[in-house]
Amino acid sequence: MAYSKIKTSVNDGIGVVTLNDTATLNAAGLDLMAELQDAFEALKGDETVRCVVLTGEGRGFCSGANLSGRGGPGAEAPDPEGPDAGAALETIYNPFVTSLREYPVPIVTAVNGVAAGVGCSLALMGDIIVAAESAYFLQAFRRIGLVPDGGSTYLLPRLIGKARAMEMALLGEKIPAKTALEWGLVNRCVPDDQLMATAMELAKALATGPKALGAIRKLVWQSLDEEWAEQLHAERVAQKHAGRTEDSREGILAFLQKRPAAFTGR
Repeated sequence: MAYSKIKTSVNDGIGVVTLNDTATLNAAGLDLMAELQDAFEALKGDETVRCVVLTGEGRGFCSGANLSGRGGPGAEAPDPEGPDAGAALETIYNPFVTSLREYPVPIVTAVNGVAAGVGCSLALMGDIIVAAESAYFLQAFRRIGLVPDGGSTYLLPRLIGKARAMEMALLGEKIPAKTALEWGLVNRCVPDDQLMATAMELAKALATGPKALGAIRKLVWQSLDEEWAEQLHAERVAQKHAGRTEDSREGILAFLQKRPAAFTGR
């Protein structure tokens, strides 16, 4: 698939996906979402990719859904009561964020500028979230009479608690990157000119880690919904599989030999 709204690259086990529609501050229209889905599926099928970085070109990470381009397949379902603003969520956005939650390798999001609406949701899907100091997070839905989507009402209370989630959603105010760090919404807040360097450094640490990192991210995401006993069982099953990997054997041997492990992702 030829891309016009995003860019992709793969180097040293790191896949980089860059939203590249700067005229709209990388608004997540249906065309961009189709390319994004294709890119992540392609990277998932590349055995050399052990971590993925998602970022935005220019002055913004993602300004939200493209309200000026809501037509097209999945945008609206016929409804005698009027347009269905949730149709595209069901067919496009929700399947995509779900695919990110279930992704087999760690994801780093490098947030530059605005992360608004569903763009905020995309940013928060990172396992590690790095924000530039000029970045901000915005639940802008109240301004257009809609509700938060893309998983925001699930993620925000779990990340920052009910009170702050309510504040973001009901007041629709910008949350600067430094505040987001204080709240626990992101992992790092760095000067703008250090954003990608920091994100890539973290991605390198993940890409050179053991195969078990994929299982770790899956367990943590799963823990948001599981009961205690079920989560303990999930850990037990994951540990069985992790213990049978080449990386586990290498890690234990390296520990015993007092040397750095050379993980291969197998």
